[in-house]
Amino acid sequence: MAHLTNPGPFHPSIPRPLHNLASAPAPAAAQPQVHDHGAAPANHNHDHLTSTTQLRTASPGASQPLMKSPSATHALIRGDRTAGMLTMSDDHVMMNQILATHAPDGRDVDVRPLLYLVEDILNRATEHVDFIIKGTQAQIEMEEKAQQANYIAMLEALTFTIDRIACELSYKALRGSDPHATTTAIFSFLSSYAWDAKLVLSLSAFALNYGEFWLLAQIYSTNQLAKSMAILKQLPSLLEHTAPLKPRFNALNTLIRTMMDVTRCVVEFKDLPSMYISPDAPALASAMTLIPTAVYWTIRSMVACATQISSLTSMGHEYGVSATESWELSTLAHKLQNIHEHLRKQLNFCYQHIEEKKDVDTFHMLLKLFDPNVAHIDNMKHLKALIYAGDDKLPLLDGATRRKVGLEVLRRRNVLLLISSLEFSGDELAILEQIYSDTRMHEAGMQSHYEVVWIPVVERSGVPLSEETRTRFEALRSSMPWYSVEDPFLIEKPVMRFIKEVWHFRTKPILVVLDPRGKVLSQNAIHMMWIWGSAAFPFTSYEEEKLWSKETWQLNLLIDGIDPLILDWIKDGKYIFLYGGDDMEWISKFVASARTVASAFGIPLEMVYVGKSNKREQVKKVAAIIKERKLSHCWEDPAMVWFFWTRLESMMFSKIQLGRADDLDPIVQGIKKLLSYGREGGWAVLSEGSNILVNGHSTTVLPTLVDYVEWRGNVAEKGFNLSFIEYHDQLHNVAHPCCRFEFLATTKAPESIRCPECHRVMEKHTAFVCCHDEQAIPDSLFAS
Repeated sequence: MAHLTNPGPFHPSIPRPLHNLASAPAPAAAQPQVHDHGAAPANHNHDHLTSTTQLRTASPGASQPLMKSPSATHALIRGDRTAGMLTMSDDHVMMNQILATHAPDGRDVDVRPLLYLVEDILNRATEHVDFIIKGTQAQIEMEEKAQQANYIAMLEALTFTIDRIACELSYKALRGSDPHATTTAIFSFLSSYAWDAKLVLSLSAFALNYGEFWLLAQIYSTNQLAKSMAILKQLPSLLEHTAPLKPRFNALNTLIRTMMDVTRCVVEFKDLPSMYISPDAPALASAMTLIPTAVYWTIRSMVACATQISSLTSMGHEYGVSATESWELSTLAHKLQNIHEHLRKQLNFCYQHIEEKKDVDTFHMLLKLFDPNVAHIDNMKHLKALIYAGDDKLPLLDGATRRKVGLEVLRRRNVLLLISSLEFSGDELAILEQIYSDTRMHEAGMQSHYEVVWIPVVERSGVPLSEETRTRFEALRSSMPWYSVEDPFLIEKPVMRFIKEVWHFRTKPILVVLDPRGKVLSQNAIHMMWIWGSAAFPFTSYEEEKLWSKETWQLNLLIDGIDPLILDWIKDGKYIFLYGGDDMEWISKFVASARTVASAFGIPLEMVYVGKSNKREQVKKVAAIIKERKLSHCWEDPAMVWFFWTRLESMMFSKIQLGRADDLDPIVQGIKKLLSYGREGGWAVLSEGSNILVNGHSTTVLPTLVDYVEWRGNVAEKGFNLSFIEYHDQLHNVAHPCCRFEFLATTKAPESIRCPECHRVMEKHTAFVCCHDEQAIPDSLFAS
């Protein structure tokens, strides 16, 4: 591969580095002689660097001096190198020289496959140094990164260039040439390449020499050819004295690994997608101004490393480590580490910028994908965009079989996306499971109407998940009978943004309904699920309106299937008091007065304590006292109390969502009053069968019962029901208890709401509330 004409800025190429010849002992008459002719001959291009030298192998004669002794050459190398480090202190002048050589011709070289090969060589070589010093012959298994279809063709095109640089590194290192001049010569030879290509091609040339050195060191004891070549390089003698040279090898390894770090960084900058980041982006612009300096000092470090290796092969183990060499290697390593830290910092900023741009694009893609005016064949695009778009893993866990499955199981199915944080209360989950199981039981032998998929929203504060978060996630997932996302990190940031901004997820679980083509039927059907269960399928606004049209303000609506005993009382036509509060004194008076009135008028009366929407622990204590004193029936299961109030809140939310929150129909007014009364003091609802007679506050219901002698005279004429209602309304018109609704800051509250008592628009206040309840029910729409 030797070329003897038109050498360019380099000397005529030689198949392998010439320091091999200098290393082998030979008769004096056969020794090659090195002449330094300074500038290139006149027939060469005059714009080449004046430091370029020419190599001639001449027949020795009496007048020709023999090759310098090792000690003399050592002194020359050390002196030239030190002078180079000192005289090039002006970085500005130095970099102007380098920039003057840079004249890229626009060629695009994909250096990635080459870099994979170089990394493999240098990783094996640098690790092998450590193992030799430790006295082990273990083979290092490294990942084979260079198995790409295009790397062979790429190598064929670049082999000549790499070999030219490798020869130059070896020759100049052997001669002890000025390192800056050698580095500048390499830049001149690579002037037409981009910065990343200059760096990877130079590193490839260095790896070629360095890898050969350690390859021989690795196999010379078992391969005769390698043994003969190793003898020429004095490797057996060198490797017998590795311990004293360990500091030098450690310094070389540190510098080489830093060179690789900087090279990777520069290549990563080249590979940044231009569609997501422009050259004028601050982080990228800052890095691009530093990259020429980074490339220079990395190639300069290769020259220094090559000089160290050449000194070992030419002078053997007797060549010790001087303070100058140690200073040079450590200085270069420190300089490159600083450069790498700055480049890596800017690169991270670039990646952050790109990630933000990609997130915006993904968010806009989701907006277009879920545009209700765009028709799709099925729901697969939607599910892949939300959960996982790749085909390399199964993103779902089947709650029934506990096996991982793909998204195909949801193709052209009605899908209910259950979206929640990990703060999913046991009560909510238990009720949802019951509704889900009841639906599956009724659909036995038939294809279910819908599939449920749990999508966990977990903030990415760390990667991977903390042990506590992972345990909570797995515990929740294992308790769910439906499909769930296998890993919460599959849900990307733009998807979480879409869920929060478009589907208005805050902290409370929501249930987004997709039809078989991926169209959103409801952005949150959770309230419909709480009110009507699966009977609300397909959970559309139209279905919601239709279901409300069938409802009336009756006890059946409030109780539904929560307590079968109450349903029996309704069938028997009994009078029923639902009551709540946490004031035990008021409860005792209320129960006693209610029984007195029932006894006085001979009416069949049943009572049930259903607590209140907050102060869970206090409600449990009150329920225990009621049971102990046998005051009335009460719900001992906290889940029943939670579900009663959650259904009421869901009814209110449903009306708000439908724009019916201020309607004057009895259902809306009754729900508002109950939710308001449930916040403060006591309350009671009186019904005959399912027909609700009174929905009152503690300040009006108890006086109506206590003062029954005031209205008992009207019973004969008007009947018990009307007499009770009229007297209660008289007290109510005087008392006018204040009404209040509290919406969490994390929920979507209405702009305004009218009072159920006076129908005026209520004042809006900001409140901070603490109920001192460590085991409180989960945050609900109307929080305490």
